[in-house]
Amino acid sequence: MGYTFGGALLAFGIGGLVSEPDLNLVDWASWFVGAALFHDAIIAPCVLLAGLATTRLPRPYRPYVQRTLMVSAIVTLVALPFVLGKGKRADNPSILPLPYVRNLLLVLAAIYLVAACVAVWHYRTHARTGRKGSDDDRRA
Repeated sequence: MGYTFGGALLAFGIGGLVSEPDLNLVDWASWFVGAALFHDAIIAPCVLLAGLATTRLPRPYRPYVQRTLMVSAIVTLVALPFVLGKGKRADNPSILPLPYVRNLLLVLAAIYLVAACVAVWHYRTHARTGRKGSDDDRRA
């Protein structure tokens, strides 16, 4: 199922590239290579550092903290241009009119609240049943 869906997405993307009349292959290739380099040089090392930083946490809770850190980083990365005000112009206040720093902090607080609730639920569920952890914990 996953290969079928991935193949369909790949075919859709290639079809869009081929059908684009103003396609600049140099721009597309530089964006593609830049994205791969960004992933390999920044995102992957950050994920490894998050894993390393959480090694001293109790094993059952480590995956929850790691996932929370990764989701927080992705949300912050997506929101960063808005928070920094990229594209904002003084002559047009309708561009970026919202308090993006506050909104990012609220979203991050919600992410941490959900993660804390899941961790508490996990603790109570496994304390009651006497189990040592979930399947995710055994794989970690």
